[in-house]
Amino acid sequence: MSAARAKKRRAGQELPTPATDGKDLVFGLGASGLSVARYLTRKAANAIYVDTREHPPGLDELKELRPDAQISLGRPPATLLRGVSRMIVSPGIPDHDPFIAEARKQGLQVISDIALFVAEAGAPFVAVTGSNGKSTVTTLIALMCDAAGKRSIAGANLGTPALDLLMEDQPDFYVLELSSFQLQRTPSLPAKVAVLLNISPDHLDWHASVDEYRAAKYRIYRDAEAAVVNRHDQLAMTHVPEAVPAISFGMDPPQEGHYGVVVEDGQAFLARGAQLLLAASDMALVGAHNQANALAALAAGELMGLPLSPMLQVLNEFPGLPHRMQFVRQFKGADYINDSKATNVGAATAAVESLPGPVVLIAGGDGKGGDFGEFARAVCTRLRAAVLIGRDAPLLAEAFDQLVPLFVAGTMKNAVHKAAELAQPGDTVLLAPACASFDQYRNYQQRGQDYSDIVSRLPS
Repeated sequence: MSAARAKKRRAGQELPTPATDGKDLVFGLGASGLSVARYLTRKAANAIYVDTREHPPGLDELKELRPDAQISLGRPPATLLRGVSRMIVSPGIPDHDPFIAEARKQGLQVISDIALFVAEAGAPFVAVTGSNGKSTVTTLIALMCDAAGKRSIAGANLGTPALDLLMEDQPDFYVLELSSFQLQRTPSLPAKVAVLLNISPDHLDWHASVDEYRAAKYRIYRDAEAAVVNRHDQLAMTHVPEAVPAISFGMDPPQEGHYGVVVEDGQAFLARGAQLLLAASDMALVGAHNQANALAALAAGELMGLPLSPMLQVLNEFPGLPHRMQFVRQFKGADYINDSKATNVGAATAAVESLPGPVVLIAGGDGKGGDFGEFARAVCTRLRAAVLIGRDAPLLAEAFDQLVPLFVAGTMKNAVHKAAELAQPGDTVLLAPACASFDQYRNYQQRGQDYSDIVSRLPS
């Protein structure tokens, strides 16, 4: 048993039990499943690899990595579970999948790759989740570590899968972005610092209800040493154990020892208590919601023991991640911003509300069960027009009907050209889809790149 694992065992934290007969079942290939395969190979552990798709991504790599592995493609029979002690499930597969239900019925452990990471990690880790902003905050925290002279490695739901992080030299800190899917299947998460940014209804095609989605997010606090809390979410604050030290953040003036926004002489400042830290206008990140992200990162950094000065330098310099409020160009006096990562109603609402002046909104795609009526009511007063694309454009059109000028464009190219016709000097043309991309694109990155490419080709 590793020293880190022994420490966690003494602390009474629940750890995943290795397969007693040496056999695991890995359900779902792709990036996460392959990272599990690499991990189990390093452990010389046997496994069955299962995917419901006949030609899943990563199949060739798996066969090269484990040429002797038992692989089952297509809908798996229950007989595959014979002799298996635990199932390691990729995050995209919902809990209501019949194969997972059968595994639980037979008493198998059903866990995530994060559960395996927790059992092996020899350095402290920071866990970041939220409906929106978690990739930006994860990146900010990692950059702040590096600026402060502490080596960090970031990954999990963002970039490198968590188990692959263990292949690198041990850092001072791991910084993990975690989804609700991963949290729901991780029995224990003893984070050095747990950060929950916000919760808005999302992934209701995966979770059984909004309550289940919230419960999964709140798990991040259960075993944490310290917590960062959005003080505007009173329910979240009740899920922080009483003995766990917590720092709050919010967009209002903060109390001493907490983070917020103070306005002086008409200018907004990031602040810690009464101490003004940085003018919001000096941040490289775009949008008011990124001020909240910055405050959360500062709170996490304080709990990690990072000095303030290098953290503020990062906020002054970091312009943001691609496809997240990314400035593309100005065309005929209007700014064009790519926020393709706004894949749910909450993220798209925050994007629109963070911008000054009228917005020509491009939205649509695979709605994932989001409440478009709520979205339309929240943003309609900010919009010059809405231009809709993708499969669920009719549902969005129904929500926006009679509220704003409305155009159904179908494709991204048509949408950008229509938005360019509608936009006036001083406006912002914003791609904030409020939907997933899978009806028209491989992922949100491809969608955002298509938008940016089309915008870049608009004739000067």
